[in-house]
Amino acid sequence: MANYRGGRINEEIKKDVSNTIQNKIKDPRLTAMVSVTDVEVTRDLSYAKVFVSIFGTEDQKTDALKILKSSTGFIRKEIGKNVKLRHVPEVIIELDTTLDKANHLESLFRKIKENDSNDN
Repeated sequence: MANYRGGRINEEIKKDVSNTIQNKIKDPRLTAMVSVTDVEVTRDLSYAKVFVSIFGTEDQKTDALKILKSSTGFIRKEIGKNVKLRHVPEVIIELDTTLDKANHLESLFRKIKENDSNDN
């Protein structure tokens, strides 16, 4: 499989999963804003790891992650309908924590900068 084909499949599945989460999952407990940040499909197209970023309180994050993980069958069925693939990959939902890490690093840099300005 050519590398560019894998990237195209990743993007197509990312668009479809994002649309499914935003418009088709009708769970009233899903109150946090959910954003699909990345999708990694294995070379044999058997698994699709979907990375989501969830904006809200900690309780909303854990609830939203539980809801998304329980609806992987529905998400897979929607991928099968909308993306033309011979084999529909098994969906794995993972929490993307890069924003949290970036915010933590930014706060550390701010503290360092404040300490440097206080020393002068």
